[in-house]
Amino acid sequence: MDLQQLMTFCTVISEGSMTAAAAKLSVTQPAVSQQIRNLESELNVKLFLRGVRHVHLTVQGQLLYNYARKILNLTQKVQTAIQTMSNELEGNIQIATLNSIGLNLVTPIIGTILNPNQRKLKMGLSYGTGSEVIEKMKTKEVDIAILPDLKEQYGLSLPGYQSQFLFKDDLLFVGSGKDSSLPKSISIKDLELRPMVSFKNLFPKFRYHLYQIAMQNKVEMQAPIFESNNVGTLKRIIEVWMCWGFLPFHSIHKQIRMGRLSVIQLEEVNYSMNIKAYYKMDQSENTQRIIDTFLMMFQKQYPLS
Repeated sequence: MDLQQLMTFCTVISEGSMTAAAAKLSVTQPAVSQQIRNLESELNVKLFLRGVRHVHLTVQGQLLYNYARKILNLTQKVQTAIQTMSNELEGNIQIATLNSIGLNLVTPIIGTILNPNQRKLKMGLSYGTGSEVIEKMKTKEVDIAILPDLKEQYGLSLPGYQSQFLFKDDLLFVGSGKDSSLPKSISIKDLELRPMVSFKNLFPKFRYHLYQIAMQNKVEMQAPIFESNNVGTLKRIIEVWMCWGFLPFHSIHKQIRMGRLSVIQLEEVNYSMNIKAYYKMDQSENTQRIIDTFLMMFQKQYPLS
């Protein structure tokens, strides 16, 4: 069992099929299948349930997946930590993003960059709604912002900033994994069957998109019983209450894997968005080095995003 096999195994799961994993890894589908067979042979277990259209893990496969992600993440952290320690960074950089992205994706990277060798480096991280972060960008208060695509989600572009694609995120409709009566699939007309919670002022284009679909299906959308900008709060409320709502995949994949949240297929709604890093063009050389290091680590930390 080697790192390449574990990477291939995790990619099959994240992409949903061996064919999609092959495209992601730029190899042939038979090569992916052979690596999975070799892994199963070495462990003497079946990792996937056969005869299903999309990949489904066996109990042993789920256990391996939990460990494999930890091993790959730790390997990437070691590599980036060593690279960062060998290059002393100097300067002050301010990062702004949404609460869920900051807590789940950005904070671990900052923790790796701010190692004991980086005595001349200062970093700041602030959270806000998309509009609040954009205002900070306009006044040049932040050096790098991580947000859904500004043009797609907010209908604007900011002069003086360049962008880099980080990952594609899905908004999933979820309910409590403890609720045995939760349906696997519903129509938008069924949304009123349970109370709904919602994020507040985070993804305006998505809310407009949802209401447009409701209007097309002659459905009157009920106001959410609870709103918050904190996705962690929304996750906990959905887990405990008999309610449901849309949440970004990057913030709930662990809860889904652990069975604490369940995905419900909403027949008329399928929504994804590009998450990008925005940073000023007129950076000092020191600041640009920090940004380059941060973006490099982000791509290595979350290669399966």
